[in-house]
Amino acid sequence: MSISLTETGGISSTKRLFAGSPVLCDGAMGTMLYARGVFINKCYDELNLSQPEMVRAIHQEYLQAGAEVIETNTFGANAYRLEHFGLPDKVREINLAGVRLARASVNEIRDKQSSEAFVAGAIGPLGVRLEPLGKLGLDEARAAFAEQIAALVEDGPGVGVDLLCVETMTSIVESEQAVLAAREVAPGIPVIVMVTVDEDGNCLDGTSAENAAKRLTATGADAIGCNCSSGPVTVLSVIERMRPVTNLPLAAMPNAGIPRAVEGRTIYMTSPEYMASFTRKLIKAGATFVGGCCGTTPSYTRAMKSAIRAMDAMDGGAQVMEQRAEAATASKVAPPPLKDRSKVGSMVAAGEFVSMVEIVPPKGIDCTKEIDGAAMLHRLGVDVINIPDSPRASARMSAQSLCVQIQQHVGIETILHYTCRDRNVLSIQSDLLGASSIGLKNVLCLTGDPPKLGNYPDATAVFDVDAIGLVNMVRNLNNGLDIGKNSIGASTGFTIAVAANPGVPDLDQEVRRFAYKVEAGAEYAITQPVFDLRVLEEFLRRIEQFRIPIIAGIWPLTSLRNAEFMKNDLRVSMPEEIMARMATAGSPEAARAEGLKIAQEMLAEARPMVQGVQVSAPFGKYTAAAQVLGLTESVGV
Repeated sequence: MSISLTETGGISSTKRLFAGSPVLCDGAMGTMLYARGVFINKCYDELNLSQPEMVRAIHQEYLQAGAEVIETNTFGANAYRLEHFGLPDKVREINLAGVRLARASVNEIRDKQSSEAFVAGAIGPLGVRLEPLGKLGLDEARAAFAEQIAALVEDGPGVGVDLLCVETMTSIVESEQAVLAAREVAPGIPVIVMVTVDEDGNCLDGTSAENAAKRLTATGADAIGCNCSSGPVTVLSVIERMRPVTNLPLAAMPNAGIPRAVEGRTIYMTSPEYMASFTRKLIKAGATFVGGCCGTTPSYTRAMKSAIRAMDAMDGGAQVMEQRAEAATASKVAPPPLKDRSKVGSMVAAGEFVSMVEIVPPKGIDCTKEIDGAAMLHRLGVDVINIPDSPRASARMSAQSLCVQIQQHVGIETILHYTCRDRNVLSIQSDLLGASSIGLKNVLCLTGDPPKLGNYPDATAVFDVDAIGLVNMVRNLNNGLDIGKNSIGASTGFTIAVAANPGVPDLDQEVRRFAYKVEAGAEYAITQPVFDLRVLEEFLRRIEQFRIPIIAGIWPLTSLRNAEFMKNDLRVSMPEEIMARMATAGSPEAARAEGLKIAQEMLAEARPMVQGVQVSAPFGKYTAAAQVLGLTESVGV
C-alpha cells in the first residue's frame, strides 16, 4: 500500500510545520505511563488495546499544555520488539489503535479550543542489530519498518498520521532503512528522523553528527535532528554541528537530563524551567521542532510553550540497586596492613596528602597519549593515576589493561575503577584474582552507570551486586576467601576505595549507603567533583561517626556550557557565583583559565578538610590537571 499527499490533498496544512517557525512537540509517553503505575516490564505499545483511555488521557494532557504535535504510542510497535511480548502478529492492530487514540485526542482539543494540532506516528529502533554487526539483513529491517508504517498511515491523511517521527535511532544504517521504507509505503507523508548520541555528541554507531546529517539528508528525510541522549546540553551541541551541513529543518527533543535514583525511584532531575531556557537556545541554534524525551511531562511542555511565546514577543510578534551482601565469615588469611599493600595504602595509613589524576581509557587500542600523559604526571610528582572503567557506560579500552600498561611503562601506581554493571559475581571474582596476580593493588568499587546512558543502550546490564556488595567481595578476597567462603590460599592485598557524592539531592540516602560501604570494608573514599565547599563540609559532618580518609574530586571547568552540564545534567552542586564567573569569561581561552583558577581555589580550600585530591583532566588535558596541582611552573609544562 502507498499513500500520497497529492492523491488525497488532505493534509496540506502540515506544510506550515516545515515553514520555519518553531513547532512544539509533546514529551515522554513512557514516563507518563510509568507514573500511572505501569511497570517497565509491560509492553507499553499494547496499552493502546488494553488501556486506551489511559493513553488518550496522556495525549490530551500534552495538547492542553500547548503541544502542536503529539506522537502516537507506538515507539516499540514493530514486529521484532513486539515479539519479546509474544505479540508479533499485533503490529497492525496496535499501530492502528495508537493512531486512532491520538487522532481522537487532537479532534477533541480542536473542537474545544479551536486550536490546530497534528499527529506524528512514532517509530523507534527495531531492537536488533543489523548486518554486518548483527544477523538482520537490511531488506528485513526495511520490511519491518514498512509493516509498521503501513499501519500508521492506513487510515489516510487527516484521519491517520500527519507525519512520521523516526526517533532515538542508534544506527545511521537503520535510520536510512526506516526512511527508505517510509518513502516506499507513504511517499507523501513527511518524515522526521532523530538520532541519539553519546557524551561526545556522536551517534552510538560512531557516526559524527555532521555525517549523520549529510546521510539522512541524502536519504530523503524531511527533517532531521537529535533526541533522548544525556540532556539539553548534548542535544544543543548536535544541533549546532548539524546546522551548517544541511538545509533541512532540525528537530531537538532531549531527555530531562540523566536519571538519578532517589529513595528507590528513578527521577529525572532537570527542571521544566531549565528545559525552557534550552528551548530558546535550541531555536536560536537552528531547531524548528522542539520537544522532550524521557523524563519530560506536560509541565515541561507548558514551560517550553511559554519560552516560545516569550521569544515571539521579543521578536515583535537517575533503579539503582541497593543490596547489601552478607557479612563475611571469619577470615582464613589475615590481609597485610594497609600501609604494606601499596603506595596509596601507605600514604593513606600515614595520613599523608595524596595527589591523584584521572586518565580515561581510549576508545580504540592505541593508548600512547594516555601513557605519555601518565609519564609526564609521574615526572611532576603526582602520586597515583586513576583509571575509570568505561565511564558513563561508554565502550572503551578495559581499565585493567590501561592500568597494567601504565604501571609497566611508566612505573607510577594506578587505581583500578571496577564496576558491577557488566559482570556477574563469577566474572568479578575472576577479574579481581587476575588483577591481584599482575600487580594491581588498588581498587575503587563502583556500581556503574546503566547501559542506557552509553554507546550501546541495548546492552544487557548485570548488576549481580552493587558497590556495597562489591566491597564485601573484595574484603573477602583480601581475607583469602572466595564468594563461596572457600579459601583461595592467600590474600589479594587490595586497598579498597569507594565513591561518594556529597552533592546529591537525597543526602540522607547517600550517607546511609556510605555507612554501609564503610561497614563492608571501605578504607578510603573519592568524591565526585566538588565546587561547593559548604556541601563538602556538610557531608563530612554527616559521616563523622564512620569517617574514613576522604579524597576530594576536583574538576577544572572548560566553559559555561561545561558548568551547565555539570550542574543540570549531572546534578553536581554548583554555586551561582561559579556559574557567573564562567559566564563572564570572554573567550574559550579565558573560560579555561577561569575554570583552572576555580579548581585551584577549590583545592586550596578543601585541602585542610581532606586527605588528598583527585583531579580530572577534561578532554585529556593532562597539563591542566597538573596546573591545578601547582606542578607545572618549575618545569615549564
